[in-house]
Formats: sequence, C-alpha cells, structure tokens
Amino acid sequence: MGEMLDYACRAKEEQKLEEGELEKLGLSLPEAHKSRETLVALAKAWKERRKGKFCELPFDHMVEAEAMGGVINYGDSKAGPRAGDYCCRSMEEVLQLSDIDFTAGRIKEVLDACRILKEQGEAVLLEISGPFTILNGLVDPRQVFKAMRKQPETADQVFEKLKRNILAFAKKAQEAGADLLSYADSSGGISILGPRLGEEVAKKFTAPMLKELKDRKKDMTVVLCPKTALALVGAGLADWEEIQVAEGPVSYGEACLRIRGKADFTGQMCIKEAEELLQGGKVRVLSLREG
Repeated sequence: MGEMLDYACRAKEEQKLEEGELEKLGLSLPEAHKSRETLVALAKAWKERRKGKFCELPFDHMVEAEAMGGVINYGDSKAGPRAGDYCCRSMEEVLQLSDIDFTAGRIKEVLDACRILKEQGEAVLLEISGPFTILNGLVDPRQVFKAMRKQPETADQVFEKLKRNILAFAKKAQEAGADLLSYADSSGGISILGPRLGEEVAKKFTAPMLKELKDRKKDMTVVLCPKTALALVGAGLADWEEIQVAEGPVSYGEACLRIRGKADFTGQMCIKEAEELLQGGKVRVLSLREG
C-alpha cells in the first residue's frame, strides 16, 4: 500500500453564469435548474463561456439525494442548490427510502437534457456523486459516522443501497448518450475521513463499485475526482499509467474525450480544470487492480 494522499482543489471559479449572462438567455436561478430546456441552455452557455470541449450536467451535487427524498434548498443566483432540512434522522431511516425513480423529478430532467444535447451534436459529461455527498442531502453527517462506528452492518446496508442507485444512474446516463461520466465525493475525501477510514471506504465501497461500473459501461470514460483517484492508488487498489493523446499541448477536457474506448478511468486533475493544458500531450489514466 502507498501513502494516502489528498488533492488540493485548484478550481479557479465557481461553475455558474453571471446574472447579466442569464438575463441575455432569458433564464433565472434557481428556476433554470429545474427543466430540461433551461438545463440545456445553461450547459451550452457555460461551455461557450469557458470555451470548453463538452457540456456538463447537472450544476449541483444534490440531484441524487433529492431523487431519494432529500429536501433541497434551490438557492438563488449567488448560491446553487444545496441540502435543506434532513429527511432522515438516522441511517436506519435512510434504508427505508425508495430507490431512485428515473422517470420523474429533476433527475429525469437532467437525463432528458443530456439526450437533447446529444441530439444537437454536443459532447456531454454527466456528473455523478458518491455516497457521502448523497448522504449529506439526507441525514446529519454525525449519524453517518456514528453508524459506521457503532452499527457497521447498518452502515454497510446503506452504502450497498447507495451503490445500487449510483450504478443505476450511471446506466441511465449511458442510455441518455453521455460521453463522459464524472464521479466525485468531496464529502468523503481524506481530509474529512482521515487516512484509516479513507482506506477502508476505498476498499469496501469505491473500488468494488467502480469495478462493477467498468463491467457495465461501454465506451464511456469515467473522470474521477483526484481525491478519489489518489485514495485508490494510496490504498493499493489502482495504478497510474500514461497515454499519449496528442503530439503537443492538449487540454485535459479534450484528452478525456480522446481516451474514450481506450481507458476506463482518469483522475489526473479536477474536471473543473478541464481547460488546463497537458503540455506533453499525455494524460494519466487509472487501472484498477484485480482481486
């Protein structure tokens, strides 16, 4: 096993448009987060704003929690959707929540927006959240860590439930035509969990979930949050290698698109740094170890 390292986020700006830009599009927040048409307009405008290679969906990390029953504060033009009141008082109550219904609610609008963008010829990256981020929208984090310490069987059942729903969302994203998946769980990073618990989560949840995802997906590449990638490497569950994707400098976003069908995972840097140039034309990809 290597050293459990963390990743210092270097994203330069929050992923949002200014009020003047929204007015020109005839959009307002938070309403623009709620329908496929406005999500399409937001995604295309953000791509143009940053001169990106693909459209990104959605614009917050509360979609899965909301679809499982979470109470969401949609925010305003200054702060996007975030967790509101917790719908569960314990991890046992989380177990009683229904699995995600992908035929209704905002999660359906996100998937429909992905389909529309693909029909319009756009490349699409769809962001999926990890278990701790989802739980942050459902239950007080103190209940999560309490269960992990004192009720490990209940905690394992909750994480298994979340894995099932994360993989189902990934499948729906693939069916909707997403070119790339982004997987992040910043609420479960090493800086929060600590090295010991971070390694345990990587072994018991992250690596098994990603192996299942690898077996189910087709030619999509999964862009991991670097915090997740480094945890997997530090726990001895994955290895880095380099792929040459261009003769000269190439943006990280373009490199991610070029390795579709050639690599299952990358996680060299945050996807919000997609316009950063890889000077040597090489991108680091991640291979999960067997066993």
